[in-house]
Amino acid sequence: MTKCNIHYPYDSCFATKVSVGVVLVLYHAMSSRKFFVGGNWKMNGDSKSIEEYIKLLNDNTLPGNVEIVIAPPFVYLERIRKQLKPAVGLSAQNCYKVEKGAFTGEVSASMLRDIGCDWVILGHSERRHILHESDELVAEKVSMALNSGLGVIFCVGEKLDEREGGKTKDVCFRQLASLLKYKLDWNNIVIAYEPVWAIGTGKTASPEQAQEVHVWIRDWLKQNVSADAAAKCRIIYGGSVTGDNCRALGKQSDIDGFLVGGASLKPEFLKIIEARSN
Repeated sequence: MTKCNIHYPYDSCFATKVSVGVVLVLYHAMSSRKFFVGGNWKMNGDSKSIEEYIKLLNDNTLPGNVEIVIAPPFVYLERIRKQLKPAVGLSAQNCYKVEKGAFTGEVSASMLRDIGCDWVILGHSERRHILHESDELVAEKVSMALNSGLGVIFCVGEKLDEREGGKTKDVCFRQLASLLKYKLDWNNIVIAYEPVWAIGTGKTASPEQAQEVHVWIRDWLKQNVSADAAAKCRIIYGGSVTGDNCRALGKQSDIDGFLVGGASLKPEFLKIIEARSN
């Protein structure tokens, strides 16, 4: 046992106590971040399949220590909210940057709140790359959504050529930095790391690869937002998450949940929800 020298506060005993304290703080922060599983339906579903899906969720006992959110297409949101058990949160897949006006085809965050939405997904790679949404536009949407009372699932991630070029950190940090222009409540933001090369391809980042990027993101939060935000903000993984790989991913200390695509439309979504269960 190390003997403390009371005359020198920076001796090995003090260092040991500090180290243990830091570990305990980090452990407490991790354990206080409620596991989050979101199901992004994308442009999928019809009346028949939705009825079956609602029955699946309503008829099963869901773990109370997991925050579960589903994101159907706009046209089904209100219907699903009325039929789905309250324990399951509802998310939209997009919203616009202003509250109202002459913007044909757009939907505002306040409208989503009005029909019972809790969350909105913003910055998804399919909107960034297929619909050419800029970092600046996504950041404007995030600010509007938070100000309207929605939680935001904010997506970041690199393409295959960017990963192979060693630019993963640069890309994710650039996308995150776009938010610093605004005064945001980070308690209502969930960051989803989604490597673009792993979305809908059947490929997935290894648990170690995903954990590495999540650590980078948490360190970015500490350096650019606050230590409190870094400790409390949930960072989830999205990229071909399945019932087969969810447990290995969920064991990583900085992976606080998943944003699930195709598998969220199948019964295996229930298995993914249970990824951290014994």
